[in-house]
Amino acid sequence: MTASEEATPLDLAWLRAFRRKLRAWYDANARVLPWRGTRDPYAIWLSEIMLQQTQVETVKAYFQRFLAELPTVQALAGVDEQKVLRLWEGLGYYRRARQLHKAAKQIVEEHDGQFPRDPLAVERLPGIGRYTAGAILSIAFDERRPILEANTVRLFSRLIGYAGDTMSSAGRKTLWSAAEALLPKRDAGRFNQSLMELGSLVCRPKAPLCETCPVLGLCAAQRQGLQAEIPRPKARAKIEDVRDAAVIVRRGPRVLLIQWPEGGRWAGLWDFPRFAIHGVSVSEIRRELIEGVQQLTGTTISAGEHCKTLRHGVTRFRITLECFEGEYLTGASRNGKMPKAIAARKWVRPEELPGYPLSSTGRKIAGLVITGGKTEQSKSP
Repeated sequence: MTASEEATPLDLAWLRAFRRKLRAWYDANARVLPWRGTRDPYAIWLSEIMLQQTQVETVKAYFQRFLAELPTVQALAGVDEQKVLRLWEGLGYYRRARQLHKAAKQIVEEHDGQFPRDPLAVERLPGIGRYTAGAILSIAFDERRPILEANTVRLFSRLIGYAGDTMSSAGRKTLWSAAEALLPKRDAGRFNQSLMELGSLVCRPKAPLCETCPVLGLCAAQRQGLQAEIPRPKARAKIEDVRDAAVIVRRGPRVLLIQWPEGGRWAGLWDFPRFAIHGVSVSEIRRELIEGVQQLTGTTISAGEHCKTLRHGVTRFRITLECFEGEYLTGASRNGKMPKAIAARKWVRPEELPGYPLSSTGRKIAGLVITGGKTEQSKSP
């Protein structure tokens, strides 16, 4: 049987049965999560932003630590962005943290520190779109607002048998209509949470647990045997291998940090000088290190030992990060002209590094600096 792009209409009897079965399942199976059981819009907003593109288990500790440090929107608005980034460190997608901070300032300045209830005002806040606004307003204020995120896109597509492109304008319109139709008149927030929970725990992307699904008999995709085809799989992004270098530039007891500018992947974060390299021989790598640090920071160095190799992935890139030592020779004076590629540079002592927000790999390199550790013997470039 082939999948059709025509959705199955939802009649009143179907809706009543679905709501009844889903509520009963959620009452018995809902996970205990630190952001559940509260109507505080600030805490709900924080959890929704953290959960974007991040797994629940990862978010738990970050959410609790962030809320303990900055328990209110006023507290968040009143701190420096560096504090926010430091609390967010390791969670990734740092633009979320910066937008959260900007939105908190906007709430304090324009809404007297009270999270707005007007959906248009909510959607005007940085980092908040229709889905996030609907989640916050429904869970915090029991507003009847539909939601559409990764789990519910999958769930709704299977329920109504929609096999079209879920990212297309027609697909979005179809799925938002389904989300609107499913909502009950009361307790919309809890119902929305139950939809996301069903999508997360049962209606999984691969090998959905149809046999234990509380709405098994109501699912068009399962009835037609099309669970594996619906929703339409996205085209896999081609993975690109990248080779970068990070250099620990030493000047007496201090090391050089740079701050990435607006618009980049790590905007606002501090880092060790980092750039792409392509050389193979010792002489080629040495030249690239010297030229790379000079172009990025305005500092001339002598290239030293290779101290560690780190491997990690960022979106569609598989990155091999080669870490080197370097010794300051000239340049990067306090009043010198700042290169365009960075927002700031600073010489810091190792014991000061814990106070600076760094990327995950930057924090690992900082650990080497603090402990003076060398994890491998390697050639000098």
